[in-house]
Amino acid sequence: MASREEAEVQVSELELLSSMFPRREEFLVTDPLALAELQLAAAGEAAEMPSSKVQFTLNVKPEVPGASMVEFSMVCALPFKYPTVPPEITVRSPLLSRSQQIQLNSDLKTYLMQNCSGEPCILSAREWVKDHASAYVDRELSSSSVTTSNASQSEDVIFTRLWIYSHHIYNKQKRKNIIEWAKELSLSGFSMPGKPGVVCVEGLQSNCEEFWSRVRRLTWKRILIRHREDVSLEGGGHAEIQKQRKFSTLEEKCFDAHGPRGNHMDLGQLYQFLEQKGCADIFQMYFGVEGH
Repeated sequence: MASREEAEVQVSELELLSSMFPRREEFLVTDPLALAELQLAAAGEAAEMPSSKVQFTLNVKPEVPGASMVEFSMVCALPFKYPTVPPEITVRSPLLSRSQQIQLNSDLKTYLMQNCSGEPCILSAREWVKDHASAYVDRELSSSSVTTSNASQSEDVIFTRLWIYSHHIYNKQKRKNIIEWAKELSLSGFSMPGKPGVVCVEGLQSNCEEFWSRVRRLTWKRILIRHREDVSLEGGGHAEIQKQRKFSTLEEKCFDAHGPRGNHMDLGQLYQFLEQKGCADIFQMYFGVEGH
């Protein structure tokens, strides 16, 4: 199937999802610019294929016996060759332990590999999650409300690391906000200004999400979460959280800025920095090539 044909199929499926689930609480495209690029490609009006995969969230509410209605979020990305290749889907829910989440996503991936090659299958995947998700929930955990159970609260300590991509970060006030908000929320990581801009924050999940909520409300040409890491810390206290950190604080990092406006960083130095922190694999997620 040609690239334009694949783009047409993807646009059609996204339009169908939008019509079936019109509320943002049900279906939300998290990277509107990528969608706009895909639509141009489908219409044959783009000089080149989209630079980023379309990413979106589809929320599902399966019935979990003995528990209040809990939402399962399907975080989806459509590879450029989709539907020739399966979609990338990760399911998350506060009802799932880390091991349950890993098992559910592994089984979903197997289902997609077996049933979703060559045809649009997001709706099929949603139905699979709706029908099967409850089977992965710990019965002991589901017997009480997630929001009121002290036991679940003590286990629901999640350490999160967000890898944020921006088309550029130039504005001095934005750069100041990033550092100050991270300090306020006890987040560590780093911020690389310039074009492109890279921000990594790590800490308690609620604080990372508050940081992202503030940052995304600022005016950007383009900004998105390129990658997310969540680690469940059962009964995790301060010491456990500190063990997970790859950075001691959040600071702005500039790597041999060059270019006409001094706004391009040396990506080789960025890769070396990431490698030192044990994060070298992130480089390819950002730039599509292996670092050196």
